Amino acid sequence: MTNGTFITFEGPDGAGKSTIIGMIANQLENTLLTREPGGIDIAEQIRRVILDKNNTAMDPRTEALLYAAARRQHLIERVKPALDEGKIVLCDRFVDSSLAYQGYARGLGMDEVWKINQFAIEQMLPQLTIYFDIEPVLGLKRINKNKGREINRLDLEDLEFHHRVREGYQILLERFPNRMVKIDASGTVEEVFQQTLQLVKEKLAIL
Repeated sequence: MTNGTFITFEGPDGAGKSTIIGMIANQLENTLLTREPGGIDIAEQIRRVILDKNNTAMDPRTEALLYAAARRQHLIERVKPALDEGKIVLCDRFVDSSLAYQGYARGLGMDEVWKINQFAIEQMLPQLTIYFDIEPVLGLKRINKNKGREINRLDLEDLEFHHRVREGYQILLERFPNRMVKIDASGTVEEVFQQTLQLVKEKLAIL
C-alpha cells in the first residue's frame, strides 16, 4: 500500500485534459504532475519512437508493448516513489489509454492489452480516473487551432479511428464505474476546470 493518492486523467485527443491538469496541480499542495508516455528520461525516449510521425509502419502490437514498457519505467521510477512519499500524483494518461487506443481502436482486444499491462503495472491502479469526453470532430478542431501543440502520429489517424477511441472509453466507463468518472469536455476551460477540481477535492476528502 502507498500513502499518496493516484489520480489519472483520460480522454480523446483534443479534449483539453493537459490544460486542466496543470490548472488542478496549481490548486493542490504536495503534488506531482506527470504524463504518459514520458515523465522520465527512458519513457520520454520511448514516447518519441511511438509518436514519431515517420513511424507509420509500426505494428499495433509493437505500439502496445512500447506503451507498456514506458508505463512500467515511469511507474517504478517516478509514480510509485512519489506515492510512497504521500504525494498526490496527477498523471496525464495511464493504462486506460492503452485499452481504448490499442485494445479497442486498433482492434487488438481490450483483454489482450490488459494482460500486457498487468505485467507492467502489477495491480497498481489509480483511486480516481477522470475521463474528459468530447466529440472527435470538436477535439480535432481544437488540435488544429492550437498551433503550439505537439502534432503526433495518433493525431494523423482518420476520424473513424478517433470515434473508435471514444467508443472504447465508453466501454471502460461501464467496466470501471467505481474508479472512472466522465466530464463533458465540450464546455469552456473554466467550466471543465471547476467540475474537475470538485471531483478531485471530493476524492481527496474521502481518502
